[in-house]
Amino acid sequence: MVSITWPDRHSSEFEPDWLKKRCFSTEARRARQEELFLNEREFWDSALQIPMADFEEVLNDDKAALGWLTALRRVGIVYVKGAPSEQGQLARLSQRIGYLRLTFYGHTWQVQDKPMANNVAYTSGKLSLHTDYPALHHPPGVQFLHCLQQAEQGGESEVVDGFHMAELLRRKDPEAFNTLSSLYIDYTDVGSDYCDFSVQSKNRIIDVDSEGRVVRINYNNATRDSVLDLPLDQVQPFYSSLKSFVELLNRPENMVTYRMEPGDLVTFDNWRLLHGRKHYTSGSRTLRHLEGAYLDWDEVMSRLRILRKAVHGDS
Repeated sequence: MVSITWPDRHSSEFEPDWLKKRCFSTEARRARQEELFLNEREFWDSALQIPMADFEEVLNDDKAALGWLTALRRVGIVYVKGAPSEQGQLARLSQRIGYLRLTFYGHTWQVQDKPMANNVAYTSGKLSLHTDYPALHHPPGVQFLHCLQQAEQGGESEVVDGFHMAELLRRKDPEAFNTLSSLYIDYTDVGSDYCDFSVQSKNRIIDVDSEGRVVRINYNNATRDSVLDLPLDQVQPFYSSLKSFVELLNRPENMVTYRMEPGDLVTFDNWRLLHGRKHYTSGSRTLRHLEGAYLDWDEVMSRLRILRKAVHGDS
């Protein structure tokens, strides 16, 4: 123990481990931040074997749930098998964490062909690689997708590690990286779903923190505004930089492709991964149907810390 008697005669006692965790050395500070936020990531390319989890085990076993959320944070994507092929399972899974994030598309949303669709996801067309909802200044951190019914042909999912691609861009084309991590681009989304909406944001395509570390990708060409609020001399450099980044994203060696089947559920980091979908064709009896939902990283990390303490006794 370290015991201190203050000038007002108040006494305090401190455990050595408590003090060590709060040491001001670079090493101690870095270790503490990693313990709290798990900021170290495992980058990947097309060779990734997506981590797997079992739906019922995650719901009922703390160790399985901790493994799921730890992999979600480190790798950015976890494939959860064995969920019932009916709506409502995302709400069940979210209760393992806390609660779903409500957006203008509802607590959950149904990805299927819709007449007069105001979102390209609600068509059978190809979805180019994107992050969801950069039209919000604070896009959802985590996305869940549950396959209820798959198309007869096509509909395969595609994912890319956006943090890895951003770091590759920084090495290969630092000028393009600096452009995309400094210019604010307009995004917009207008329509009616859960309620009518008209959202507008300004986001950098590559968000970095004060130390230059990539912390979020904000890119969705379907909702990028036709207004480009930049000085004229920055327009060409922006498009050239974006082209370099998108070319990296679409290289086959950087992309993982998988096909979801009924009952499969994928959970992924929407701040990190760019995801897309191949064109699909549905038959008269097989209309492709996925249910989706969002959560925020604050709630996910909260549950991860609680589970880590329950399983390992970490403070």
